Amino acid sequence: MKYMIAMFGSAGEMTQVQSPEWITEMIHFMVGLDEGLRETGELVFAEGLSDGALAKTIRLENGQPVATDGPFAEAKESLIGFWIVDVESEARAIEICAQIAVYSGVVELRPVPAGPPEV
Repeated sequence: MKYMIAMFGSAGEMTQVQSPEWITEMIHFMVGLDEGLRETGELVFAEGLSDGALAKTIRLENGQPVATDGPFAEAKESLIGFWIVDVESEARAIEICAQIAVYSGVVELRPVPAGPPEV
């Protein structure tokens, strides 16, 4: 089963509140996690994102697209990176999420269906 693991946070805030040693440790953990998931064949795709301060949110107003600065969520923390994994079970996906949550505090796990829902 495929899952998306979404990590939330604020890169800008992290650099202000965490020590350089903690940030280096977190980066080494993320690189190691990716390598381990590649080795087991569970990693489909992973990517980090730029800080939410660089995001744009696009909404339609009177049928026209209007871009505003910032991520969609009205919060300090926004999506900062994600993984698509193909694992044997939800339990395995939760195990991976637990490792990431050590650094991010919260992780969202969402199934990736093979196609659109049947209507």
